[in-house]
Amino acid sequence: MEGQPSRVPAAKLVAGFWQTVRAVLWSFFGVRRRADYERDAVQFNPVAVIIAGVMAAALFVASLLVVVDLVVP
Repeated sequence: MEGQPSRVPAAKLVAGFWQTVRAVLWSFFGVRRRADYERDAVQFNPVAVIIAGVMAAALFVASLLVVVDLVVP
C-alpha cells in the first residue's frame, strides 16, 4: 500500500535464564522502569517468567523460615 510504512517484523530476541531471573527479582523488589517492562514483555517467555517467579517466591519463603527458626528458640 502506498503512503503507509511497511511493517517488517523485527527478529524476536529471547532473553536468557539470568536475564529472566534478574527481571523477576527486580519485580519482587518493586523497582522496574516502564521501558524495561515493555522490553521484557517482548523478550521474555511467559512460562520462564512464571517458573522463575515461583522459584524466587519459594526461595524467599524458605529464607524467611530459616531466619525465624534462628531467631525463635
